[in-house]
Amino acid sequence: MSRRTAAWLAWSLCALCVVLIMLALVLDFMMEESSLIEAGLRYYPGFAMLTGVLSLAYPTVGALIASRLPANPIGWIFCSLGLLYNAQRCTVAYADYALLENIALPWGEAVAWFSTWIGFANPTLGVFLMLLFPGGRLLSRRWRIVVWVTILGAAITALGVAFMPDILVTHRYVDNPFGVVGVIGPKLTTYGFFGGSRVLGMTLLLTSLLAALFSVILRLRHARGDERQQLTWFLFAAVPLTVLGSLDGLDTIVANLTTDFMFHPVYILHSLGLLVPIVYVEVLALLVLPVCTYIAILRYNLYDIDLVINRTLVYGPLTATLIALYFGGIVVLQRGFVLLTGQQSTLAVVASTLLIAALFTPLRRRI
Repeated sequence: MSRRTAAWLAWSLCALCVVLIMLALVLDFMMEESSLIEAGLRYYPGFAMLTGVLSLAYPTVGALIASRLPANPIGWIFCSLGLLYNAQRCTVAYADYALLENIALPWGEAVAWFSTWIGFANPTLGVFLMLLFPGGRLLSRRWRIVVWVTILGAAITALGVAFMPDILVTHRYVDNPFGVVGVIGPKLTTYGFFGGSRVLGMTLLLTSLLAALFSVILRLRHARGDERQQLTWFLFAAVPLTVLGSLDGLDTIVANLTTDFMFHPVYILHSLGLLVPIVYVEVLALLVLPVCTYIAILRYNLYDIDLVINRTLVYGPLTATLIALYFGGIVVLQRGFVLLTGQQSTLAVVASTLLIAALFTPLRRRI
């Protein structure tokens, strides 16, 4: 697509993310504290506001890259990560509010079900981001196997989570409204099939995530100059995010495996009292990732976006200053003409226009 079309689409996605996170925050603040406790692991208002603001860094960085380089997948991955993260935040908040605060609102359970499996798209895109950063290409053709394993793992996980006849992962007080109960073949039940599906899928996703991080480290070893610094900034957030996400994913795999097949659930992180701290730090690392990428863009001239950012920072204040001077000049000059001649004059508009024309270049250089 053309740059103009890409820019329009990317910034439209950014605007949609703003709307979604605003709706999520409004619904969060409308929830009673007792309802938040009943909902389970939810962000409290201060942390919810912080993560909401930071989440907008994804579509912003994505729009900057996509509008400049429409053919590079990195920008679109950032836009998609922001859209999916904010969509999940919004659907979780709506389902909580509809099911715990205002039961008259429709589709509460369906939205809760949707928020459960849409979250598995984020680690999938995270794998692609690490595999392709910063140039948009794989290290070699052999890394395609990681791409296919990631897609397979995401599909199998989504299948298992979507139709497992059990309580929902994101809403522990809701039974899966689309859970399938039955028998497949002579011995295999749907409970065992979908339980095995989500365990296998999450294992494949976890393996792909670690492999993708290894690919970034390999890039760093062979990189030189600015590219090495760009990858270093990216790894500042990618390493803790991947490590903590892997621990969280491994804990979930163990919990699902022991629940579905041994009927004696084991929660390693919860029993050690580490679940909440790890989740909070993991979320912060997730939201710092685009910030580190933005630093790589600015400081080391990644994607040549410094020119776009420079023009935005120059022409934004320049336009505001010229508009203020134009209308201020008209008001002041009209007041002067009224005092001198007793009536208004079109010379005020002409003089203000000439003033703006004279000040345009000096102001632009100064800003």
